[in-house]
Amino acid sequence: MLLKPVMDPPPQPVRYLCGECGAETPLKPGDVVECCECPSRILYKKRTHRIVQYEAR
Repeated sequence: MLLKPVMDPPPQPVRYLCGECGAETPLKPGDVVECCECPSRILYKKRTHRIVQYEAR
């Protein structure tokens, strides 16, 4: 019986919003944090639509 190695799918880019011009910029791990439209480096992560719940004790 031969086992096949399980490979993780490549990471999907995360979308960020520029703080100056409001453009949407996709970034992958290792990319330079910079807007595609202007030279701004102030990017805000978009909110997720999935439900996130934490348990606090």
